[in-house]
Amino acid sequence: MLQIYNSLTRQKETFTPLEAGKVRMYVCGMTVYDYCHLGHARVMVVFDMVYRYLTALGYDVTYVRNITDIDDKIIKRANEKGESIQTLTERFIAAMHEDEEALHVLRPTLEPKATEYIPEMQSMIHTLINKGLAYVGSNQDVYYDVSEFPSYGKLSGRKLEDLRAGERIAIDEVKNDPLDFVLWKAAKPQEPAWAASWGNGRPGWHIECSAMSTQLLGEQFDIHGGGHDLQFPHHENEIAQSEGCTGHQYVNYWMHNGFIRVDGEKMSKSLGNFFTIREVLEHYKAEEIRFFILNSHYRSPVNYSTETLDHARSSLTRFYTALRELDLNAAPVTGTTYEQRFHTAMQDDFNTPEAIAVLFDLAREINRLRNENNESVHAHAALLKQLAGILGLLNSEVESWFKGESKGGLDDAAIAALIQQRNEARANKQWAESDRIRDELKAQGILLEDKAGVTTWKRG
Repeated sequence: MLQIYNSLTRQKETFTPLEAGKVRMYVCGMTVYDYCHLGHARVMVVFDMVYRYLTALGYDVTYVRNITDIDDKIIKRANEKGESIQTLTERFIAAMHEDEEALHVLRPTLEPKATEYIPEMQSMIHTLINKGLAYVGSNQDVYYDVSEFPSYGKLSGRKLEDLRAGERIAIDEVKNDPLDFVLWKAAKPQEPAWAASWGNGRPGWHIECSAMSTQLLGEQFDIHGGGHDLQFPHHENEIAQSEGCTGHQYVNYWMHNGFIRVDGEKMSKSLGNFFTIREVLEHYKAEEIRFFILNSHYRSPVNYSTETLDHARSSLTRFYTALRELDLNAAPVTGTTYEQRFHTAMQDDFNTPEAIAVLFDLAREINRLRNENNESVHAHAALLKQLAGILGLLNSEVESWFKGESKGGLDDAAIAALIQQRNEARANKQWAESDRIRDELKAQGILLEDKAGVTTWKRG
């Protein structure tokens, strides 16, 4: 039975969906004003893995991940670039989708934009005002009154008195309480605005997720996910807004993935240790990035370094080597301990590191069967590819993995021509010429392997 660590209760719980056979899941998506970074990549990959595994278990999954396309940062960046907000956001939405496809991330079932749900946000704000949970400030912003929601802080484990004592809470004379958060921002010159009975303006960030999730998944749904940094205040505020409106529980299981760290520190622009997905893809394959993310438990911090990416590369090479020259279209072997152990790991709060360890054991078994000329090697190889596919791994054609991508050196046709020349030299026993061609290819980073009369190659 699937166990999920619930951030709300701070313990693993047996997963029981609200509706048998169906799962409704919402994940906080990207604010589209720049290229996606590695932190975004982790959210994408982690919840893509969850989506894939729930589907593999036979659930009908409705996966919603929003796009924030109106925000202070978006407005500021559009002004800096001298372009419209729509032009800016559409450009970075397209870039986000390109990054997702590279990382083999499946598209969510639904991908709503904040600007498409303004009426639904206004409806929630109306309800909160009418219930006495929100008020219009002297600056015409609308605020949520956290003092009227007794369970505020239950997700993050924070108490109101402790938060008020914190030095980071700035005193704001327009609020009833410094902890109150904005639901609606009053219109400002040269900014987009929508008409509202309490004053023209635009929604605050927190309300959009409450409105979109409940509109698309219902007032209560199964799983809500996002990065650990969103637990407070964003997800805490979502709970207050949503449960304040409906009067009942908002989400059954809260999931949060850990930070990406660089040399032990959280990745951030201010520290200068910030990497976009595109920057990393200049040096590593997308599948190596995906493996790097999944080789740590989703709740744990993961440290980014060239060593961890190099380890991902060598690990994937071991898998592809095990699959080489085998019939991957064979029917996968069933009832193995490898399959059982894989699912045992995954059902323990999506323990991907342990599941990957099982795949390594299966790869070793494939190599043993190959050495023994055991015909079941093909069925075991098909199982390896099937199980890895649940994690979104081992998607490349086997030989293309070894050949890789040309980075300005010899292309595939030129390499094939040189190998043909070498084969002809070997056939004519021109060993010096054969060695010369091998050395020439090696100097270009092309490594040859002669086996059973066939020469294969890979980029070193």
